[in-house]
Amino acid sequence: MMSMDNAYSVEVNDLTKKFGHFVAVDHISFYVQDGEIFGFLGANGAGKTTTIRMLCGLILPTSGQGRVEGLDIFTQTEAIKQNIGYMSQKFSLYDDLTVEENLVFYGGIYGMPSSELSLACEAVIQRMDLGGQVKKMTRSLPAGWKQRLALSCAILHQPKILFLDEPTGGVDPISRRAFWDIIHQLAESGTTIFVTTHYMDEAEYCNRLSIMHEGRIIALGSPMELKERYQQPTVERVFIDLVKPADAGRE
Repeated sequence: MMSMDNAYSVEVNDLTKKFGHFVAVDHISFYVQDGEIFGFLGANGAGKTTTIRMLCGLILPTSGQGRVEGLDIFTQTEAIKQNIGYMSQKFSLYDDLTVEENLVFYGGIYGMPSSELSLACEAVIQRMDLGGQVKKMTRSLPAGWKQRLALSCAILHQPKILFLDEPTGGVDPISRRAFWDIIHQLAESGTTIFVTTHYMDEAEYCNRLSIMHEGRIIALGSPMELKERYQQPTVERVFIDLVKPADAGRE
């Protein structure tokens, strides 16, 4: 059994999640260093969302070990929820609230005192350029602005680590690029970023990434390391080459 090292933002050993007889996540092991952008790359159904939900304390693993910011993902799930930022695929916003009301609501969930919350809202509104949107109903916002608001809610309490589950799904290419600029700014300021994506080009923006297929991690390293290891010009080509043999074997 591997000892968990608190020097890492995330450390996982032999983590498994089963739903009945279906193995969604199959004995995966990896670590995430403080301040890095760590990408979880894979097709839909690969096990990425299940993994991120275990790390965020939303579902319990079947077996294995895992820590997030030194907190055990089996026994300290409530503490984990208070110490992380989490942005789900659906953005988890309240359409019948304004932009400002959504921020205040999430600040309350994180238990922020009203004086601290007011300052945090001002700071995040400025950082995300939401000034012209604060009084608008969330349902009226284009997808790119909803994405910015969801990220704002996730970083309001200045978490050390931010979990982003398919954060650019359904937004236009310009919004995707702008979003990644913000992610890099957050990482440069010391926030650890854990991001799942099925967009192969986005994998190139990560410091390190794991490629997941059918619940297993089949490759792990920096984009450059993976391209050199598998002698391919892009991460997309690496992914296709790794997944093809497994798919061909099932036909």
